[in-house]
Amino acid sequence: MQAIAAGAAALGLVGAMPSGPGIISDALIAQIASTTPPDIATFLLTSETSAQEIIQHHKRVNTNTIQMVDALVSGTYQEIKSALPAVKLVQVIHVLDEKDIDEALQAAEQVDFILLDSGNPNLGVKELGGTGRTHNWNISRKIVEQSPVPVFLAGGLKPENVRAAIDAVQPYGLDLCSGVRTDGKLDPWKLESFFAAVNA
Repeated sequence: MQAIAAGAAALGLVGAMPSGPGIISDALIAQIASTTPPDIATFLLTSETSAQEIIQHHKRVNTNTIQMVDALVSGTYQEIKSALPAVKLVQVIHVLDEKDIDEALQAAEQVDFILLDSGNPNLGVKELGGTGRTHNWNISRKIVEQSPVPVFLAGGLKPENVRAAIDAVQPYGLDLCSGVRTDGKLDPWKLESFFAAVNA
């Protein structure tokens, strides 16, 4: 619970992914979710793209939030909400160019939060997070200004750039991964430095 001690309001629990750091088993996600204090959000990061598969993935882990890191291609958001009415839905949009503004705003009409990241789902092996890269924050700012729901910012955030990111984008919240890791593991010093920069 290093992240909570450092000041995190949510834990991102990474399910099976085609690439990226931090992947853990569904059994471990379920264990962490069941022992996390109730005032801390638990996000299941799922790469499933079908509503039914997302529902089944969630039922194995019982987090209070689902972060869909890829586009929904089968079924609907309403299907997920009907099956899991108490669970918040976060749709990740990987910001590649201006076209992603429309995709983000369409998704925002149907989910609880949008999260803007720097992956690339168009590659042969999809990048769905944890890339350590930033993206065009000007595009993200446009999405934040127009979105009817709160927007999280992710993608290459670290102690050295997080204040600039906040000032440029004005997000609701931040999602961090590789920027606070060393050799694939959470680094307490980087975590402390990150939150010090956020709160400066």
